[in-house]
Amino acid sequence: MAHLLVVESWVGSMSRLLPRAIRENGHTFTFLTRDLHHYLRSAPEGTAHPLLGARDIITADTNDIEALLPDVERLHEVLGFDGVVTSCDYYLPAVARIAGRLGLPGPGPEAVRNACRKDATRRVLDDAGVPGPRFAVREEWAEIARAARDIGYPLVVKPVDLCAGMYVRRVDDEAELAAACRALADFPVNARGQRRTPVVLLEELLDGPEVSVETVSYAGAVQVVGVTDKSVGGAPAFVETGHMFPAALTSADTEAAEQTALAALKALGLTDGVVAHTEIKLTSAGPRVVEVNPRPAGNRITELVRHVTGIDLAAAFVDVALGHAPDLRRTDTGLRSAAVGFLVPEATGTLEALDGSGVRDLPGVLEVQLAEPGRAVKAAGSNNEYLGHVMAGDADGLGARERVETLLDGLRSGLVIR
Repeated sequence: MAHLLVVESWVGSMSRLLPRAIRENGHTFTFLTRDLHHYLRSAPEGTAHPLLGARDIITADTNDIEALLPDVERLHEVLGFDGVVTSCDYYLPAVARIAGRLGLPGPGPEAVRNACRKDATRRVLDDAGVPGPRFAVREEWAEIARAARDIGYPLVVKPVDLCAGMYVRRVDDEAELAAACRALADFPVNARGQRRTPVVLLEELLDGPEVSVETVSYAGAVQVVGVTDKSVGGAPAFVETGHMFPAALTSADTEAAEQTALAALKALGLTDGVVAHTEIKLTSAGPRVVEVNPRPAGNRITELVRHVTGIDLAAAFVDVALGHAPDLRRTDTGLRSAAVGFLVPEATGTLEALDGSGVRDLPGVLEVQLAEPGRAVKAAGSNNEYLGHVMAGDADGLGARERVETLLDGLRSGLVIR
């Protein structure tokens, strides 16, 4: 039995999947957070958040890494950690620093920092010759406008240090560029109280479908688990509306996506102790890297993988954090594909009606999770505003996405926002 230190977490699905994976493998964990109420607020009424089942819960300023490191060293002397993890992007660099300081398994801090900073990722991959969009990183408006003209409209504006598609926007002219930059400047501190870097990443708008490559690295070897597709809506934002595993691709496109992801992980130095989720655009000019995330995929993708292959990426995440070889053996689950679709609100108001009671018992349905009436609703500008999701599988082929889309159409017909 091992003892892990869990430093913060998302409050979505991984905040449940990670504790489950730790417990099911016979391990325990200590939970370290700066704000316990952040997790209490996210738990359904009458239930305890899974992270509160930790052996110990300790409060410390997880945003001040220099002060945190000696505190964690003292905790390690008393509690004895065998590994350290987080499922929250904003704390991945801190966890890498902690692992290095305590001599625990994990990727190098510089590799993680470069993957978590979108501008650093672009520079590292560009220097290594890994294909990506044309880009520029600027701070002052005159330089931003000039770089945008050089790249050419339409283009994509991104923050360098936010997640879930927040403030990522397509812009078609200088007026839209100015509006996107103002909106980003008006969000100087992220949801975890961390002050943002005030630079703007400008990228060429890439054509073609987007996929993600799910990988696990251990002892210098990277194994591809599979390729997931992605559907996007909410223009000019880029809101993920659904995924299917495996992606319905030709063998050539699958190979191209996988090899591009492997090249990106190698360039960044993420080849040991990492479960990664690398996003790739399959453009008319070939595959291009969108982002490299040094943690398991979100938005229920890990569950899609588990339903189809039997591979538990959350458990693999725990294994590599402990320096153990991950179990990546495939089993016959009876499904050839699995998909998830998200209910994305297009209006702001209050949720008056959303009934999914008849959906849960339909053939092939794996999960249904829907918001309760009375909830405040915001028109989606990122992946943070979903009203729920439905997941379904297909035992015969790659029909899971079509099945999910049909189910979502039924849910939308009963959706009332006022």
